Amino acid sequence: MTNPIGMAKEYPFQQKTVDIYFDTPFSFLYDQLNRAKTIFVTDQNVFSKHSEKFEGNKTIILQPGGGIKNQQTVDDVIRQMIELEADRNSFLVGVGGGVVTDIAGYAASVYMRGIQFAFVPTSILAMVDAAIGGKNGVDVGAYKNLVGTINQPQFLCYDFSLLQTLPDEEWVSGFAEIIKHACIKDAKLFSFLEKKSIHDFQKSSALIAKLVEDNVNIKYNVVANDENETGERKLLNFGHTIGHAIEKISGLLHGQAISIGMVAACKVSQKINKFSEEETQRVIRLLSNYQLPISFPFDKEKAWKILLHDKKRTGEEINFVVLDKIGQGGINKIPLVELKKIFFEMD
Repeated sequence: MTNPIGMAKEYPFQQKTVDIYFDTPFSFLYDQLNRAKTIFVTDQNVFSKHSEKFEGNKTIILQPGGGIKNQQTVDDVIRQMIELEADRNSFLVGVGGGVVTDIAGYAASVYMRGIQFAFVPTSILAMVDAAIGGKNGVDVGAYKNLVGTINQPQFLCYDFSLLQTLPDEEWVSGFAEIIKHACIKDAKLFSFLEKKSIHDFQKSSALIAKLVEDNVNIKYNVVANDENETGERKLLNFGHTIGHAIEKISGLLHGQAISIGMVAACKVSQKINKFSEEETQRVIRLLSNYQLPISFPFDKEKAWKILLHDKKRTGEEINFVVLDKIGQGGINKIPLVELKKIFFEMD
């Protein structure tokens, strides 16, 4: 499983081929990059746990948490890049979870009309989802990822030792996206996860490394077929239409809200797509086994108002990801009036 240092696996996209260095130490970056032209972007949580990795490097440190994922933060990053005399030959490296990689990728994509960038994802969620596929964006008020770019990084570096300092709640949150991949694309992965627990992956670096790489491959294969999200890539939004709305009004972590959104999407699938109650219960059991919530009290009226501004809405319909069966997702155009009825009837 361990790759020789400097050996990348290539992932061809329309824009460019992205090199991914799996199981590669952070120090590899120092040989890969011109440190005088490199600027790191991270957050206070990552910096405080790994400050030695940033010594001697130009570093922009963000406040932690999803609340900073907005244009104001991007403007502040750009201001600091100007102070650090970044030019068109500068290279930005986002080191952190999905919030950091989104902000770093977006800032790099617009600074001087675009400079090169790379990611070192430090959370499960970023490793299997946020850092893959080229989407870089920020929220506008309550509306998730409303502004951003689709722009691929030059490379990603996966140093799995960084997961040793990842809080348990972030492990749990990240597994929501892994379970999502299994639900929409990989029944075998779903069955494999049913036989394991989150503790199995926390205890075994080999097990988590293989799981991460398998999930990168799932997401890559979806994105490579539809980089600009005109078709199949929409499957990756399973659980996100309702989940994002819940996330914005509840204070839950992303994965926790998406978990509840997946349960809701299963129930929508039962109503409109003949997805069975038995399979819904399998999804619920798996989420519960990985310590993810399956319900949460929230204001449905507020959530619905946010949902109406979802990017997948077109007029009086919305592209909603449903399950045909476990391991096979589909996209249905649902009239908003029908979705609203189902949504408000849910427990």
